[in-house]
This record gives sequence, C-alpha cells and structure tokens, in this order.
Amino acid sequence: MSAEPHYAKTTLPNGIRVITEHMPLVRSASIGLWVGVGSSHEAAELRGISHCIEHMLFKGTRSRSARDIAELMDSIGGNLNAFTDKETTCYHARVVDDTIETTLDLLGDMFLNSVFEPAELRKEQGVILEEIRMYDDSPEEVAHDLFLRSVWAGSPLGDPTIGYEQTVSAVTSQAIGTYMGERYTPDSIVLTAAGNVDHESIVQQTHALLGDMRGEKAGGDPPQPTFVPANVIRRKDCEQAYVLFGVEGASARDDRRYQLTLLDTILGGGMASRMFHEIREKRGLAYSVYSSHTPYRNAGLMTVAASTSPKHAREVVSLVRQELARMAADGVSDEELKRAKQHVKGGLLLSLESTSTRMLRLGRSELNVGRHVPAEEIVERIDAATKAQVDQLAASLFAPERIALTVLGPVDERLGHTSQALEASA
Repeated sequence: MSAEPHYAKTTLPNGIRVITEHMPLVRSASIGLWVGVGSSHEAAELRGISHCIEHMLFKGTRSRSARDIAELMDSIGGNLNAFTDKETTCYHARVVDDTIETTLDLLGDMFLNSVFEPAELRKEQGVILEEIRMYDDSPEEVAHDLFLRSVWAGSPLGDPTIGYEQTVSAVTSQAIGTYMGERYTPDSIVLTAAGNVDHESIVQQTHALLGDMRGEKAGGDPPQPTFVPANVIRRKDCEQAYVLFGVEGASARDDRRYQLTLLDTILGGGMASRMFHEIREKRGLAYSVYSSHTPYRNAGLMTVAASTSPKHAREVVSLVRQELARMAADGVSDEELKRAKQHVKGGLLLSLESTSTRMLRLGRSELNVGRHVPAEEIVERIDAATKAQVDQLAASLFAPERIALTVLGPVDERLGHTSQALEASA
C-alpha cells in the first residue's frame, strides 16, 4: 500500500461533489460539509443570516436535541465545529476513523433536519448579539471592520460576516428557510474528507443521506468590488493605536497570487520580514506587526497591520509608507526571494501533515478555483516565480495613490492626511 495521500472526486447525480484524500498512515479523519455561500451572498437587510444558520444547525433536529448532538460527539471522542466567512460556510469534524459513518450521519441530519424553533432562534440571536458586542469591545476587530468597510464601500464583501445588531435581530425562521432553499442547494455543496478514509464508502453514504436534495443556487457571486484607497482615522479611547495599510490583491483565480504570496512573505510574513525587522526588532515600536494576503473568488486584499503606542503611531505609519515606497522603487533582493520561497514551501509541506488542513484545502480549492490544486503544483509555481515578476507586482501594487490607510485609537485625526516622511528613530 502506498503511503502517499490519494485524491479522488465523485459528483453525485444531483450535483453534490464528494472529494477525499486518503492518508493511510493516520487513524484520524477530518470531514467538512461545505456550502459555497457566505455573508457576501446575503441581502443587506439580513446581513449575518449565514452565520446565524451556522449556529442554528447545532440547536437540534427532528430526532436530536442540541444536547444529543453534543453528547454524541463526546461519546465518540470527536470534535465538531463550524465556521462562516464571506464566501463559504463549513460544518466540520475531526474524528477517529472507525466513527466516520456516525459522524456523516450526524452531519447529514443537522444539514437536512434542523428545526429552527423560534424560541431557540431567539436565544441564539441573543448569543450572536453578545458575540457582536464582544467584537465591538476589541479595538483590533473594530479596526479591521472599519478598514474593510472603507476600502470595499458598497460591496457586501466589505460588511462584517457576523452582521449587525439590527440585521441579526431581524432574522426569522421563515427567512432562514427561504435562504437555505435558495442557497443550500446541491450545486453549491461539497463534502470533503481527509485521513484514513475510503472514498467509495463516503460516496455511498453521502448519496444515501443527501442524494435526494434538489434545486439550483439562486444568484451568483457578488461582482468584483471597487477598491477605494481611503484614509480613515478614527479616534477611540483605548491603550494602543491600530494601524492598517491595504492594497488591492489577487483573487483566488489570479495566477499572480503565487508572486503575491512571496511578496507578502518578504514584506511582513515572518520573523525575517522587512516589517518585523524594521518596526519590532530594530526600533521596538510594536509587538504585533505583520502583512497578509486574503484571496476571494473575484477579489483579493493585501494588508499590513501593526498595533503600537499612540505616541508611536505617526512613526509607524511613516515607516510602513517608506518601506512600501522602497519596495515599489527597488523591488526585492535575490536573497530575500530565495528565502521567501523556502519559507512558503516549508510552511505548505508542514501543514499537509494535518488531516484538517488537507480537508480545508480540498474544500477551498474546489469552491474557489473549481479544481484540486496539488501541493506539487503550488511548489512548482512558487519555484517558477521570478524576481522581475515580484518586482513588477510591487511597483504596481504599492504606488502611493493605490494605498489605503486606517488608524483607530487615541490619535490625531489629521495623522492620515500628511504624506510627509517623518524622521525615524535610531
């Protein structure tokens, strides 16, 4: 028997896709039941309904109470959870391989037979409202929310996935039923499993559980949002200032995402990155400073984030601006590119030892790209990226007029409107 993972995909007659990766040397299995819809597919007046549905699927079915669901997972030693983001919702479990059938049966029951009792819905709405208030008490979360709403103004991608108090409160059992009928359809559903799994057995059970589902998804993905390079400075009484720079990135379907991953790594993706070295190691101005690239189906966003003392906020803003300008003008060095390639490839290969990571990769690749993207292909594309390509991308993305800035904290509201470079500390 080969010790290498084996990928397999089957599309059921009704359109549900079943994708597995067999890893024979483990005893665990990670299973994900995905729907290719999230907060960006919602009507504005019901923003947060996808996240609300995610919560409600744990509140009981026709044959199981919420406690029954929890006790079943405890009895088999598994972990059951879910997440909602802007474009997907995933109900997932990590279990021992001899409990896969039980786990699939539970996921199918939750998916098809949840009852959405009004009294339970009201309680869960209260829980979600507390979650919103918890985020509102976190300046870092507020800063990220403010940033997204400013750079993607008018797009559902810019609104918070969790929704707003008034929109979450407006969700009804009838609205949930309508939304699921329009969106939780076979053509938008993907079941992924990675670990010590048998593809044919999972296909057969999925067909038995979900094969009678019918319907086609109403509406498509939201159009590509227009990126607005806005300057937003918001005063807030808190201990630190939260600084976010952003530029338009590459979508999940854009081949430039490989070069952008390397650029992100060099800029702020690790302890050897420019941002970490200049702002934290060299000057001690921040504990947390990093960059990240988030790809969506029709859009992408690259950000640089730092949290610092209010008295250092102006200097941190200036240093990030200077570094972006330097990277745009001079590009990256051969040594930086070589190191970034090894960093990205090493992180990818180490992550593939996790059944959960493989399960998540299967779902995201299928829903975002429409196909499996093997690790070997990613490694090849990373290796093939040239310095000229990365430099060209930096020059394009980091042009001053394309850069957005959000600062939240006890700072001067004029901070973001000056382009004057400040004297950096020694």
